[in-house]
Amino acid sequence: MSKYVAAIDQGTTSTRCILFDHGGNIAALDQKEHQQIYPKPGWVEHDALEIWENTQEVMRGALKNANATSADVAAIGITNQRETALVWDKTTGNPVYNAIVWQDTRTDTLCNELAKDGGQDRFRPMTGLPLATYFSGPKIKWILDNVPGTRERAEKGELLFGNMDTWLIWNLTGQHYTDVTNASRTLLMDLETLDWDEDILNILCIPRAMLPEIHSSSEVYGNAKGVLGGIPVSGDLGDQQAALFGQTCYSPGEAKNTYGTGCFMLLNTGENPVPSKNGLLTTLGYKIGDQPAVYALEGSIAITGALVQWLRDNLGLIEKSSDVETLASTVEDNGGIYFVPAFSGLFAPYWRSDARGAIVGMTRFELVETLA
Repeated sequence: MSKYVAAIDQGTTSTRCILFDHGGNIAALDQKEHQQIYPKPGWVEHDALEIWENTQEVMRGALKNANATSADVAAIGITNQRETALVWDKTTGNPVYNAIVWQDTRTDTLCNELAKDGGQDRFRPMTGLPLATYFSGPKIKWILDNVPGTRERAEKGELLFGNMDTWLIWNLTGQHYTDVTNASRTLLMDLETLDWDEDILNILCIPRAMLPEIHSSSEVYGNAKGVLGGIPVSGDLGDQQAALFGQTCYSPGEAKNTYGTGCFMLLNTGENPVPSKNGLLTTLGYKIGDQPAVYALEGSIAITGALVQWLRDNLGLIEKSSDVETLASTVEDNGGIYFVPAFSGLFAPYWRSDARGAIVGMTRFELVETLA
């Protein structure tokens, strides 16, 4: 009998593979960070080939740490950073451009142009989402419009799109699939039909042939090749929906809040999508096999834990993330100073991609104290 289930967690800053035993306990894990690429102000990219290499390495590492082989693994599940968009060659598997990360704001002008006809909520009745740089659809259009030759190749059926779950499933199994939770973050999926919206695809000039098939969050998508060869890949949820399900929010009205790169609250609303009047997102919660889809409302903050990483890597104020609590405890209070880390704009409920980080409340006294 197989001992473990393998979970691949492909996140914004790192990739992990965790082996869980039959009791749901962590038997082993391995984790590796990947490079954050900032070509221009507001642009954030990842090297998808690096992420795939890291994924293979952490799968090997988790097996080694558990003193296990692939024969000890019953199934593979995937959870991933959502909205990070990638386009690649269906024959070679080579990306045509770096993955454009969910935090990236380069599509601000495009979103504003689209909002001139129908406003920021132009697509919200169909998708549950406002026009914002956060989502994958405008990123696809940016790649097709700005990377030479890609639009022609996409129209010929030579290119594929996917969020990072699709990229991993394709590399593991050869299947071009996604699940309803990830599809709901593209600004391209109809919440009622759970299929790509042809009208929106036409408006954005995105060929349907490059989009993955939309499946449930729990079914066998195919068997893996390579490190975990022969093991079925049978679970796929965007990271925040995976947290909603993993924290057993199965009933309408139950909610979870998670703190990672960003901060995300999801509220289970049952089998019917609920429009928000207060700037929240209407999104898919999960869909288990042939069972009805479960919807959620989401409140999103782009930068929370990533601010700690910024203090470490960009300002050099701390050496490791855990130092931030020790540093904060050295002062009595914040002295009326507030830092708004709107590095990727403001998400819910404002959806202002033009917002930027700010330090407010500083007086000459605080400046002297800081310099001292």
